[in-house]
Amino acid sequence: MEQQDKIVKLITGDDVIINRVKQELEAAGINALIKDRFKQGLAAGYGDGVPSAIDLFVVDTDFAQAQEILKALTEE
Repeated sequence: MEQQDKIVKLITGDDVIINRVKQELEAAGINALIKDRFKQGLAAGYGDGVPSAIDLFVVDTDFAQAQEILKALTEE
């Protein structure tokens, strides 16, 4: 049986911040997953979540590197 990677939340923010961080992560070779409960709720026909509370997830093995990239972005 193969061990599956664990997905961990890196940051919660609005659409602009999340997309900027995701772009930088992917440029560094880190895959990122966006979970937007508000848009998912609208697509399903009900409202859930907050429009400005979008979560960005990475694989746990990339978490430390992703934190460094996030820290560099917030210091700009």
